[in-house]
Amino acid sequence: PAPPGPAGEALAAAERRLQRIPLAYIIGEQEFWGRLFAVSPAVLIPRPETEILVEKALARARRERAGRFLDLGTGSGVIAVTLAAEYGPCRVTAVDISAGALAQARVNALRHGVGGRVALVRADWCAAFGAEASFDLVVSNPPYVAATAAAALQPEVAQEPDVALFAGDDGLAAVRRLAAAVPAVLRPGGWLFLEIGYDQGREVPELLAATGCFDRVALHEDYAGLPRVVEARRRTEESDG
Repeated sequence: PAPPGPAGEALAAAERRLQRIPLAYIIGEQEFWGRLFAVSPAVLIPRPETEILVEKALARARRERAGRFLDLGTGSGVIAVTLAAEYGPCRVTAVDISAGALAQARVNALRHGVGGRVALVRADWCAAFGAEASFDLVVSNPPYVAATAAAALQPEVAQEPDVALFAGDDGLAAVRRLAAAVPAVLRPGGWLFLEIGYDQGREVPELLAATGCFDRVALHEDYAGLPRVVEARRRTEESDG
């Protein structure tokens, strides 16, 4: 048996790490945008690439003076909480299908003092919203790994939630659903931001354009020069005409 006290805890943590348990799950925290967020096996571990999504969304929100944000598939809440913490005028509705993820997001919203401006909703993407929904800005880091690539993942990544990783055989199933559903909840002239896989820089813009609901589609690269974020505007009556 492990010895009691800190030595025993350290030994137990080392044993878990040898089993390829991600370090963030072992210590229960991960840094994102200069803040520490609580994480657990119920959520995807935040990654630096997602900061590109937040950076681009914040820049657009400030230019457009957007106030009503929707974060789809919020997980640990890092995107919703960071947007609320960095941009005081906004209120964020954070959606996830997982009760465990929403519990973690609630912890993080309270930890960083934005619990009053982040509303948590359990739903399957946009299913909780009716015709009255009209957000200024929608953000999402959806699952985008192809199920056929599961065997090639690092053991640590494979221990993260399947629902947050995999999106059909080609990795685009979640994006297809979002492309179809988001126009109903995003006001004309509002903006959508999606994190994508490094190899999806052609397919995702094409999917959004094919709906006929978006224009001004732009692709942003990450720090490694790889496609990482797609930005698109909900078409207005003027652009429709």
